Amino acid sequence: MTRDDLLALDATDPLAHKRAAFALPDDAIYLDGNSLGPLTHVAQARLHEVVARQWGTDLIQSWNRHHWIDLPQLTGEKIAQLIGAAPGQTICCDSTSVNLFKLLAAALHLQPERRIVLTERDNFPADLYIAEGIARDNRQAVCEIRAVAAEEIADALSTEVAVLLLTHVNFKTAAMHDMQVLTRAAHEKGVLVVWDLAHSVGAMPLALDEWQVDFAVGCGYKYLNGGPGAPAFLYVAARHQAVIRQPLTGWMGHANPFAFAPDYEAASGVQQMLCGTPPILAMSALDAALEVFTDVDLLQVRAKSLALSRLFLALVAASPDLAALRPASPTEDAARGSHLAFAHAEAYGICQALIAAGVIVDFRAPDILRIGITPLTLRYVDIWDAVQILREIQRERRYQAPEYAHRARVT
Repeated sequence: MTRDDLLALDATDPLAHKRAAFALPDDAIYLDGNSLGPLTHVAQARLHEVVARQWGTDLIQSWNRHHWIDLPQLTGEKIAQLIGAAPGQTICCDSTSVNLFKLLAAALHLQPERRIVLTERDNFPADLYIAEGIARDNRQAVCEIRAVAAEEIADALSTEVAVLLLTHVNFKTAAMHDMQVLTRAAHEKGVLVVWDLAHSVGAMPLALDEWQVDFAVGCGYKYLNGGPGAPAFLYVAARHQAVIRQPLTGWMGHANPFAFAPDYEAASGVQQMLCGTPPILAMSALDAALEVFTDVDLLQVRAKSLALSRLFLALVAASPDLAALRPASPTEDAARGSHLAFAHAEAYGICQALIAAGVIVDFRAPDILRIGITPLTLRYVDIWDAVQILREIQRERRYQAPEYAHRARVT
């Protein structure tokens, strides 16, 4: 395969036109969209509109005139179409961690006779932190966290387990759980399931309703391109909405916020999962960014993601200069999400050398070089060029330069 072959693939790529929707720098190959999706032109224009006219001119009237008050629902329904959820089950609000707290606490309340939260030992640490915080509640021992290896999850399910808490795609390795199989296995033991979709929503088809998922959370700033610190979302299956109890009984989750009643009465449906006032600037950017998916077939997105990943893996495997990079992601397509991981003792330095050369990737401690595959923005030729630059860095040991030894706060 040659670079010209890949240019030909790009010319026939059914998603190639989507790249023009993004404000990408000309001098960089962006392989970090799984950490921060790039800015869309539509989101940029929306932010200007919201700041200059809605906030700047219409002021407080914009809550009604421009439907600011409805943004959590409107944005949530756009996300619902990406996760296979019927209307009325998905809402945009708060951060992933806050939403996870709400859902985990609500799920535990539905299982009063059970105390164990089963999770994966290699789950995303922030999710584990939230679970530990609930378990350490000062008033009582709310639950017990039981963390096991990924291959032990199915066998660890039992009638003692209240909730199975899992991230669909592992943040380091991209190892992907079979959501449908594990959800079914959990339900057979009477276990509720909370899924974190942060590294899968927008990168592949999901079918939460069909797979009978109970609860899910996800962030808005990765594949959804909502911008740094974009609001997250949560999903509550309709069958649970009449009986759940939201622990953060905030103003916006009230049945009638502007009645200013002294006592709390939860709103009906998924709206009860709201808490504080929505961050209008951030949510407007996410709402606009989601328009890029309007005419996108997520099956095509997944197919291109896998093709780009296979290409990257093949080019690395074919280069003797890159023999020291050890693939740390599953080799089977069905077991891998939309990023790649390579282990190397000097992974941080390699990451910094790549960034200096215009290939934007990221590092995950202790030794993982992470390559984000974002099908709406990446071209096949970008993969070729990135691997050639990686070869040069390895061959010249550029990563050993002193300036790449200092670790920044964000890696």
